[in-house]
Amino acid sequence: MSSDERMIQQVLARYVRATDRRDGKAQGALFTDDAVVRSFSRTGPDSYEPVAPPLIGGAAVGYAVDNYMAPHPVGGSSHHVTADHIIEVDGDRAHVNAQFIVFRVQAEERPDSGWAAGAFGARGTVQPIESGYYDTDLLRIDGEWKITGHRILLDMPYVIPGV
Repeated sequence: MSSDERMIQQVLARYVRATDRRDGKAQGALFTDDAVVRSFSRTGPDSYEPVAPPLIGGAAVGYAVDNYMAPHPVGGSSHHVTADHIIEVDGDRAHVNAQFIVFRVQAEERPDSGWAAGAFGARGTVQPIESGYYDTDLLRIDGEWKITGHRILLDMPYVIPGV
């Protein structure tokens, strides 16, 4: 893997970590000011429909993360995993397509009296809740890769109230 491919893969890694932390500033910084982000739900084997109007620019992405994503419950978090990255680099332009799965993580609350005798191992649940593909265009600006277009292709219907 070339260093460009590795840097592009790290942009996607920073994107999912910012999502998991609900850090709009960090996520928005990965996008250009005119980037277009669109989310789609699968409607057939190779067909999708838009979930919501597009977001334009890193500031809009950051705002959406900070204001529209539900906060994690106490003891809860999410964990986005990407895999099977297909990366194409053409000079200062690049494209990455990667599969993703999102897990909901909920830790058990430690009892006031401590864990029961014989308790061992991780205490809580991990549940897959979303899957799909990230289909992303990037541009190298001053040596740094930035997202210019990002399509979230969800495998299942995704409902946003009021949209």
